[in-house]
Amino acid sequence: MPPMPADPHPFATLTPDFVQGALAAVGLMGDGRLMALNSYENRVYLAHLEPGTPLADAHPAVVLKFYRPGRWSAAQIEEEHAFSTELAAAEVPVVAPLAIEGRTLHAHGGFAFSVSPRRGGRAPELGDAEALEWIGRFIARLHTVGACTPFVHRPAVDAASYGTEPRDWLLAHGALPLEVERAWADISQEAIQMIAASALPSSAGGRFDSDSESIATLRLHADCHPGNILWTPTDRPGGGPHFVDLDDCRAGPAVQDLWMLLSGERAERQRALGALLDGYEQVRHFDRRELALIEPLRTLRMIHYSAWLARRWDDPAFPAAFPGFGSPDYWRGQVAALREQIEALAEPPLAA
Repeated sequence: MPPMPADPHPFATLTPDFVQGALAAVGLMGDGRLMALNSYENRVYLAHLEPGTPLADAHPAVVLKFYRPGRWSAAQIEEEHAFSTELAAAEVPVVAPLAIEGRTLHAHGGFAFSVSPRRGGRAPELGDAEALEWIGRFIARLHTVGACTPFVHRPAVDAASYGTEPRDWLLAHGALPLEVERAWADISQEAIQMIAASALPSSAGGRFDSDSESIATLRLHADCHPGNILWTPTDRPGGGPHFVDLDDCRAGPAVQDLWMLLSGERAERQRALGALLDGYEQVRHFDRRELALIEPLRTLRMIHYSAWLARRWDDPAFPAAFPGFGSPDYWRGQVAALREQIEALAEPPLAA
C-alpha cells in the first residue's frame, strides 16, 4: 500500500471563497451556490451566476475546471481548448470552454482554470445497437475534424508513454509490495514485449506499421470511455451523445476512441463493434487493420492506470476513492488480468 500523504495537497486551497474569487477574476459574479462535480484528475465545480451579470442570461450556471498543477503545460491546455472550439464550430456536439475577454485559459491563485457551459445528460445505453451506431457517427465526425491538422504540443498514444514509462516508474518508486513485485514486473514486461511486436509504436515518433503502409494517426478524444459520453434524450434539442471532457486528448489511431466502448464476452464485443462501425462508416472510412490494436491498447491502459493511481496518491481524493489500491491483493489481481491479456494478445483480432 502506498504511504498516505502527509502534507496538504494543493487542491486543498480550493475553498468556496477561492472558487468564487476565480469567477470574479474573469468578471463573473456567482450567487454563492457551488457544487463539486465528479472529477479525480482535476477539480470541477458547478457555479450559479447572479442574474443580470455577464454571461448569466445565456449561461445561468457554468462549470469551472481547475487543472491539476504540473500535469499539462499552458500550451497543451490551450491546444485542447482550440480542438474543442474547432469541433464545436464544425457542429460536433462537445462542450467547449467559453472565451472570456478573448481567452479560454485563465489563472487565479496559482491555478490554471477554464469556464464552460453547463450541459447535462446520462450515460449512454451501450447495449442498444441504435445508440452505438449514433455514437459511431459522432466519433467519426470528431475524427474528421481531428484529421485536418496535427497536434503540436499534445502527446501521442504509444507503447512508451502508456506502457514502458509507467511500468519503469512503478518499479523505480517501490509502488508494489515485495511479495508480488517480481511477478508483476515479469508479466508486464512480457506483455510489453508482445505489444512491441504488434502494430503499435514504441515511442511518440514511431509508426503504426502494419502490412506495407503505416496506419494513420489523428487528433483524438483518447479517453473515450462511457463516463465521458453523455446522452441527451432524442426528443430534446441537441439530443443524442456529446463529449464533456477532452482533458486527455492525444494523437493516435482512430480505434483508440472505439475500443473502450467494447465490453463483455467476445461475442458481445463483436456485436458492439459492428454497431459502432456501422455508424462510423456512414461518415468516415475505418481502416480494418486497426482492429489488431484493440488488445494492445487495452493492455497498455491497464499498466498506465495503475501508475496513474500511484502517482496521484498524495491527493486525498484517491485513497478515499480507491481504498484497495496498492495492496498485495490489488497487484495479484493485476498479475492475473495481465495473464488474461497475454492470452487475448495471442488471439485473432475482432472482425468487422
